[in-house]
Amino acid sequence: METIRFRHAHFSARFPVAYRYTPAHYWLAPADSAATIDASGRCTTGLWRVGFTKFATRMLGELVDMTLDVGAGDAVEAGQRLGAVEGFKAVSDLYSAAEGTFSGSNPALSTEACLTHSDPYVAGWLYQVEGSPGDETLDVHGYVALLTATIDRLQASRYDRPDGG
Repeated sequence: METIRFRHAHFSARFPVAYRYTPAHYWLAPADSAATIDASGRCTTGLWRVGFTKFATRMLGELVDMTLDVGAGDAVEAGQRLGAVEGFKAVSDLYSAAEGTFSGSNPALSTEACLTHSDPYVAGWLYQVEGSPGDETLDVHGYVALLTATIDRLQASRYDRPDGG
């Protein structure tokens, strides 16, 4: 799998080139031959796997629990709340990064939740949707630019606090 190495401040990661990314730090990858991304970044309808980016897993910590409010066969919209995830560092709502029909969650996470942290781009996927990615997905270069701006804002806000950290 071709990746791009990203390094900024105290964070470094590799991001798969062939994936799509959301501003909320999810990735989307084709899970069947019908789901494709063409050279201009347009995505076809098909089965899409969704997971957390390495940046999201760093902010959340290792996954402890995932609770879903939707089930296989339910219609979902991009941006819709699907449930919640609990990590060692935080609890966060889980949102859909695609629109279509929810196809279920990753069964491996029920016994190895740490996969989202140790192998976020392959075995650590969260859920699947039969449909298409939301309109606001980015290619890897757009995501790296967004991530750079995000980390810069986090660092600036850290140093703007009266206690300096």
